[in-house]
Amino acid sequence: MNKLNKHRCALFDLDGVIVDTAQYHFLAWKKIATQCGYKLTVQDNEQLKGVSRPDSLNRILEMAGTSLDETTFESYLQQKNNDYLELIQGVTPDDILSGVQAALNFLKVNKVKIGLGSASKNAMIILEKLQITSFFEVIIDGNSVQHGKPHPEVFLKGSNALGVAAEACVVFEDSQAGIDAAKAGGMTAVALGDAELFENMDYCYPDFESLDEVVLQTLF
Repeated sequence: MNKLNKHRCALFDLDGVIVDTAQYHFLAWKKIATQCGYKLTVQDNEQLKGVSRPDSLNRILEMAGTSLDETTFESYLQQKNNDYLELIQGVTPDDILSGVQAALNFLKVNKVKIGLGSASKNAMIILEKLQITSFFEVIIDGNSVQHGKPHPEVFLKGSNALGVAAEACVVFEDSQAGIDAAKAGGMTAVALGDAELFENMDYCYPDFESLDEVVLQTLF
């Protein structure tokens, strides 16, 4: 890696990076899609990852070839959120994805600034259930931004709040929208998952178990 010891900030996405809540989003959106006359597939759901709630519903409507009046649109957004909140009630610290806790510990010990940049408006609820809120100096979520990913606002707000230049930040993401947001913001983008599902990332690892201390030391 050619970015040796350059980075002073780590910005994490939440869903699919720190905890696997993607399954709950899928179940909640699948119910909404059914009401729109469309059978949402796991492949379709990939297009919703990292995307804001209104943008996700618009994508589902596009898939379904239909539209909604404003009142119904808003009611579906609320229904999706209510269903999702009900589904995540059972989330515990045991649901933190493997390798994430070790990475957070490494970053904290090495005085790397840590922030969260998530499209979710329920990020605080999930972090509290996982009992890792204290690791994050800054939390930028869907309540804090005007533009969803792939717009870089969520990550730029995070880096600005931490007082770190964009080029000194590493973003950990599991969605193409998130990777695009990181790159648009001038940050180093680390994709987590199957490399064939991503483009334009700087690095790609299957998961945080692959991002062991040796690898992290080359980034920070």
